[in-house]
Amino acid sequence: MDTKVALKKKGLLMEIKAFFMNLPVKTYVNQKLESWVDDRVSDCCDWDHIECNTTTGRVIKLSPSSVNVIHSDYTVLNFTLFQPFEQLRSLDLSLSFFQGWIDSRGICELKNLVELNLQWNDFDGHLPACLNNLTNLRALDLSFNQLSGNLPSVIANLTSLEYLALQDNKFEATISIEGHLLKQLQLTCHSSFVRHQHSLRFIDLSDNGLVGMFPTWLLYNNTKLEGIYLKNNSFTGTLQLPNSKHDLLDLQISKNDLNGQLPEDIGTILPKLLHLDVSENSLEGHIPSSMGEMGKLKVLDLSSNNFSGELPSPFISGCFSLKMLRLSNNNFHGEIFPEFMNMTQLSWLCLDNNQFGGNIQDGLSKASLLRFLNLSDNVFFGQIPQWIGNLSNLEVLLMSNNLLEGGVPTQLSNMERLLFLDISENRLSGSLPSSFNLSSVRHLYMQKNAINGSIPNAIFRSSELLILDLRDNEFSVSIPSQLNNELSNLRFLLLGGNRLEGHIPDELCKLRSISILDLSHNRFNGTIPPCFTNMVFWADATEDEYNIITFSLSYGWRLDGIGFSLALDPDISGASVSYEKFEVEFLTKNRHESYMGRILYSMVGLDLSSNELTGDICSELGYLQNIRAMNLSHNFLSGSIPESFSHLKNIESLDLSSNKLGGQIPPQLTELYRLGTFNVSFNNLSGPIPSNGQFGSSVKSSYAGNPSLCGTQIKWTCSGEEATPADVGEEESAIDMISFYWSLFASYVTTIMGLVLILWLNSYWRMQWFCFIDACITSSYCWILRNVFHRYDDMVYK
Repeated sequence: MDTKVALKKKGLLMEIKAFFMNLPVKTYVNQKLESWVDDRVSDCCDWDHIECNTTTGRVIKLSPSSVNVIHSDYTVLNFTLFQPFEQLRSLDLSLSFFQGWIDSRGICELKNLVELNLQWNDFDGHLPACLNNLTNLRALDLSFNQLSGNLPSVIANLTSLEYLALQDNKFEATISIEGHLLKQLQLTCHSSFVRHQHSLRFIDLSDNGLVGMFPTWLLYNNTKLEGIYLKNNSFTGTLQLPNSKHDLLDLQISKNDLNGQLPEDIGTILPKLLHLDVSENSLEGHIPSSMGEMGKLKVLDLSSNNFSGELPSPFISGCFSLKMLRLSNNNFHGEIFPEFMNMTQLSWLCLDNNQFGGNIQDGLSKASLLRFLNLSDNVFFGQIPQWIGNLSNLEVLLMSNNLLEGGVPTQLSNMERLLFLDISENRLSGSLPSSFNLSSVRHLYMQKNAINGSIPNAIFRSSELLILDLRDNEFSVSIPSQLNNELSNLRFLLLGGNRLEGHIPDELCKLRSISILDLSHNRFNGTIPPCFTNMVFWADATEDEYNIITFSLSYGWRLDGIGFSLALDPDISGASVSYEKFEVEFLTKNRHESYMGRILYSMVGLDLSSNELTGDICSELGYLQNIRAMNLSHNFLSGSIPESFSHLKNIESLDLSSNKLGGQIPPQLTELYRLGTFNVSFNNLSGPIPSNGQFGSSVKSSYAGNPSLCGTQIKWTCSGEEATPADVGEEESAIDMISFYWSLFASYVTTIMGLVLILWLNSYWRMQWFCFIDACITSSYCWILRNVFHRYDDMVYK
């Protein structure tokens, strides 16, 4: 190449670098483009993120992606910097968070472009109409921007497109089909912006709010199409397929408004399909038997529809490559997991919220790779099979809300990778094995069963345990006293509704990370341990603490420069349990509240209610400053309410009712500005009820059963007379006025309706009424002429 031309090319590239160097992330840009040096020695074709034609030396590829990794106030990309590179075939500016519009002055002059990747920016406005000039374009990725307006018809002329990704923008368009049935192949797509495309191999229009009939014609027009992403739009109609086989590999059309049934021949027409996702639509009917012909299918998601019926035998035995199967939130029924089940590659299986029933058969025991199993909210009965303990890779096991009975199998202790176990709301009974050791479990739910006996010491030896929920069972004896520092991560200990007895062990005070402690509805006696103040009652858990495992599908849909790859090979490398699924129920403000998601991080509570605790309330409880709810009701506590409770600055609910407390209500409690529920009913309290702050609006029932209390809240003055405050009289007066207004309105409506009824039934009175109205109109007209326009005499003379 001519030296002069080479220097010019290098100078143009250095202008691009100079523009990037003015961004807020100057240091990062300098590192990413470190090889871009303005000297007479280096060859710019050897620089990073640049590729040149080996013959002409012209720049054919620029890929300074991720160059602007920080959102600045407003960073507009100067597209004219790329205009001189007329031979450019690939431009990748993805993941750079540039803003503003796409300037036509630079981009539309690059007529040799084969690939344009602008994904993950903040470009807005309309696409320039001059994109029509880029007729050689084979790959266009504009996903994850803020582009808006109607989907431009100019793209329809880009007939060489093979890869089109417009996901997550603000486009508005209607994709419709007019004409006859698809089987007659008479299609007209008047508003389809891709109706002229016949070379597409991948199209992604997800998250754009598109409406209209589902564009099944994409499969007819593009025989080489391998991937269709139309997720999260508003497409309607049914899913219809061509008459002949198609090589489609990936079909994801979840979160639309599709109805009807899956085509009976879907397995015959799409035998090479690897991923099918039709979740969150309104599809119905049964699973077609032809899906048993999809021997290559790896991911199938039919969740959140209205499917019903039993799983067909060809499907259970023929889809032997499945790695992920989601049938959640449908109406499937019947027994599952027969011996001929051939889904040995399963890693993720969700069957929750259906009507599956019967015993859990051992066909699933062959799925040794299984990591996530959700059978909750069905009608399974019988015992938990022992072979589940042999699924050594299982990390999440959810079997709640079924009719399972019998004991908890010891084999569950063999699952060394198990992180999440939920067998709550069944009919399980018997005692837990003394060797019941789930060392890796972080979330353990067994509530609402009939499990009895003592709580095994082994449960409290898990250093990973975050949530332990054993409520509403029949556990007896006491809490194991061998608690140690191994439970340093435990945040929720829920043992309420059992038959535990004895003293509350001081060892509980070693739980320094606890957020919610529920020991209610047991038989604990003795005093409240003063060492509770050692439990900090944290309220700052992070989201990562509640994420169990991660789930990902690795796909080959990617742009690799001019030779971009469309190979699709989904591989499930993990699984995920969203932290929003974790739910903890806790009594606060006199009602049971369920806390889940991010709000679970901030909830902090102590519930010792409905036990047999005695003695004074230790003043140390007043220094648990993070507590939001405290319930000590229905015990035999005596003494006075500690003044130290005034330090509970975050408390919202405080219930001390049904005890033997005496003395006065400390006036310092009026400083608890967040306190919404305060209940001291049925004690032996005396003296005035504080009237400042939130206490002035508290309800009478909160102080019932304390005959020596006085105050306006209970309408009893501290001088021993019934209170008659002015606001009570005003309130009663207001009620009388409201009653008067309602009665007046009712009388008015009754009168009008009676008059209308009389006129409707009696023609004579109807005629008299019209004559009366006519006379009133004439009289009014004459009065206006005489008094306003002074023309009455003229009217008479005329």
